[in-house]
Amino acid sequence: MNKAELIKGIAETAGTSQAAAGKNLDATLQVIESALSSGDTVTIVGFGTFGTSKRKSRTGRNPQTGDAIHIAERIVPVFRAGKNLKDALRRLRG
Repeated sequence: MNKAELIKGIAETAGTSQAAAGKNLDATLQVIESALSSGDTVTIVGFGTFGTSKRKSRTGRNPQTGDAIHIAERIVPVFRAGKNLKDALRRLRG
């Protein structure tokens, strides 16, 4: 599913226009991005938690030359699924 399909699904489920659904989705993503950028977490009960994690610096290898390279420390986004989402996926397995 891509963003356009997600917007269409939101519009159909909420009974709104696709333009309104698109604006709401963009606003939601912007708020989540802003919160993560400032070091906060975003928890949507039952769905999951968006947060950040720090990856330590490490030594890697250039796959073309085999030379060792330094990979800097960085902060990456993480998502932890909530109970309702996990249960929905378990039902798919049967």
